[in-house]
Amino acid sequence: MTKAAQVAIVGGGGVGSSIAYHLTARPDFRGSVVVIERDPTYARASTALSAGGVRQQFSTRENIQLSLYGAHFIRDIGRLLEVDGDRPNINFIEGGYLFLATPSGVPVLEANHALQKSEGADNTLLDAHALKQRFPWITIDGLALGSLGLSMEGWFDPYGLLQALKRKARSQGVRYVTDEVVGIERSGDELTAVTLASGERIEAKWIVNAAGPHAGKLAAMAGLDLPVVPKKRFVYVFDCREDLKPRVPLLIDPSGVWVRPEGPGYIGGISPPEDQDPDCEDLELSYDLWEEVVWPTLAERIPAFEAIKLQRAWAGHYDYNTLDQNGIIGAHPDVPNFLLANGFSGHGIQQAPATGRAIAELICDGKFTTIDLTRFGYERIRENRPLTELNVV
Repeated sequence: MTKAAQVAIVGGGGVGSSIAYHLTARPDFRGSVVVIERDPTYARASTALSAGGVRQQFSTRENIQLSLYGAHFIRDIGRLLEVDGDRPNINFIEGGYLFLATPSGVPVLEANHALQKSEGADNTLLDAHALKQRFPWITIDGLALGSLGLSMEGWFDPYGLLQALKRKARSQGVRYVTDEVVGIERSGDELTAVTLASGERIEAKWIVNAAGPHAGKLAAMAGLDLPVVPKKRFVYVFDCREDLKPRVPLLIDPSGVWVRPEGPGYIGGISPPEDQDPDCEDLELSYDLWEEVVWPTLAERIPAFEAIKLQRAWAGHYDYNTLDQNGIIGAHPDVPNFLLANGFSGHGIQQAPATGRAIAELICDGKFTTIDLTRFGYERIRENRPLTELNVV
């Protein structure tokens, strides 16, 4: 069976659903949109398994702009994604991010702070003494500086955001199909259709790759190389006997270990070393990082965490851009009707709102009209020209 749509979006997670919403929210868009998602339960989806953070503390201007829009969108989600009088609430807690630096890391933190402030981020720098005054539960040994987000940074329910985007998109006429893309038809420099495992064939003027960790495999179906692979990340959930006040922000130790509150307890983790970070599609748990790195580091930085109880853990996937861990957003230069929204490497859900708006602009306006994401295009991949982000968590 063959059906047709103006836009076929492969992947119905946070990014794909945001594209569908932003596109159909535009009064100048009159076409049909279909979203193909193989698992409507999202049980293994990166969106549902993410830690749900949003921050502006990046070293790349575009990342700051993308996530600043994301924070504004999340703040206003009730109005933006209301359906039939029902306003979603995804529990946005503006607890801030706190990046910590040793003396050697001070120049980078200061340069990042200057760029972030110039783009409208609301954060401040605290020396070691000020850190101790503000957060008496912290150990400042080895620290020289911290950068603290004062507003528009924190954490939220990522699954709630996904469901709100999906519901609103469907109310605007988007069709969601439970199926899996198994082939892409290409004629010269144009993609013409996707074929599904069910046997259905969907012809489309635009095909959007929002397949998350599987984006590289999807591009390969069209004979294209996309350096996006699945990388597994662990999130550990624990409680603490001591009631820490003021509340712990999302703290990033110079080692890369992070922690933040989650309900009455905490969650934390770390990205493994590169030589211990294989491409991985399973979600099997390991507690080695917790025992050997995460817990010891947290206990040293926050002494109250010496007496904690690990309750559970979960694993999720990053859609990891192996070139530079930044998003790849825009049309593929060899196949201009193949639009890419991939490789966010851990900050996809917070940048989903702005990415959705950007892809909608490309379809309706033929160019980026709000945030100029030209540097995030595929050309840098082809030219092996990394756009390096220093604040990777």
